[in-house]
This record gives sequence, C-alpha cells and structure tokens, in this order.
Amino acid sequence: MCRIVTYNIHSGVGNDKKQDYRRIGNFLAENGADIVLLQEMDTRPENRELEQDIKDICADKVFVLAPSPALNEQNGWYGNAVLSRYPIISNETLDVSQDGFQPRNIQTVVVQTHKGPLTVINTHKGLKKRERRSQFALLHEYIEERMKLLPSPLVLGGDFNEWQFFTSAFKALNNILRPTHVGATFPSKFPLFSLDRIWTTRDIVVHKCKRIKNGKTKLFSDHLPIQLDMQLPKQ
Repeated sequence: MCRIVTYNIHSGVGNDKKQDYRRIGNFLAENGADIVLLQEMDTRPENRELEQDIKDICADKVFVLAPSPALNEQNGWYGNAVLSRYPIISNETLDVSQDGFQPRNIQTVVVQTHKGPLTVINTHKGLKKRERRSQFALLHEYIEERMKLLPSPLVLGGDFNEWQFFTSAFKALNNILRPTHVGATFPSKFPLFSLDRIWTTRDIVVHKCKRIKNGKTKLFSDHLPIQLDMQLPKQ
C-alpha cells in the first residue's frame, strides 16, 4: 500500500493566522503519508531560515524534499515541492507560466518504491480561466508524451484552481488518466469548490481517495488535503 497526499499549504499560514511548517509536517508524518505533493511552499521571509523551513515541513527527517520553485528570490523560493519517504530518483520542473500572470510550473518527481519506480506530477494552475486553459493543454500534452516515452505508474495531483461547478476543463486529462472524485476542498472551513484533485494511470489500484477533513486540516491551511491510498502494479 502507498499513501499519497496533495496539499496546498498556503505558505504554512493557517486560518488562525499562524505560520507553522512544523505542525503541517508532523501531521503528514503522523497521517502515514509516503509521498506529499505540496503547493504554495514559501521559504522567502527574511525572519526565517530556509533550512529550518525545510526541516520543519519534513518533520525533521521523516521525509526528503524535492523543490520546484516558481519564484526564486534572495532569501528563498516559492512554488511546489514533493515530500517523500522513498528515495528520489529524479526531479524535473517544466515552466508553464503565461505572459502577464504569476509564474506556474509542472513538477515531475520519480521515486523508487518497493514495487519499482513511481512518477508523481505536482502542479498549481493559475487563477484566470484563459491562463488555466493554456496550462491544461500543456499539461495534457506533456503527460501524454511522457507516458509514451517512459511508461510507468503515474499519479497527477495538485491545486487546479478550477472554480466552475460544471466544467469540461479536465476532459482531455480524463481520456488518458483515471480521475478520482472527492468533493470540495476550498475553503477548508466550509468547502464549496473542488480546486484540489488527483488522477492515476489505470494500472494503479485505488483503494480509497478522500478529503482529510478534521480539526487540524480546517485550521492548518485554507485548502483541505486529499489522501489517496493505492496499490502499485508489479514492474
């Protein structure tokens, strides 16, 4: 069994206005996550040390972190990251930023599980519909090509910022990957919108996929995390 979580952590700032990566990292470790897809990881504030931020979100040494900055500044970076209990084989970033909008990327990490390599793709899409449509097209093209060249079990997750209740934005992705359905994840106190999502290749057996909704997750970020429990195929 492998447990994957995707989580927009809102720079570590909770609904109590407290910034605390340690409580998030400890929660993820205690929850038994093997791999975590993080969005809105922010190590830029001058009043904190980058190394301490990473140590805290990794729950000291429970996880290793693969960074994927969308923005690099003097004191640190902002963007996506993947936490893993498994050894990391590779970490790649594809820039899908659109002119005039905040930088965005696609992070692809390959980890060595007990059943062989697993590819996880982590992304955070833009706030505007026109921006997202271009990014969705690039994501579909990238995954389709990767699956042809490097076939292996694959999980896609992240914050897709798709606010519409009834949308065809994911039609192309649904043709090549299997979607999961977990319901609304934002805002965490009273979820109304399904911004956070997960897909898998069809060779993965999904045992359970759910929102993690409890007192901690309603406090720690403005998004709820999604948890996927799955069985990897033998390779």
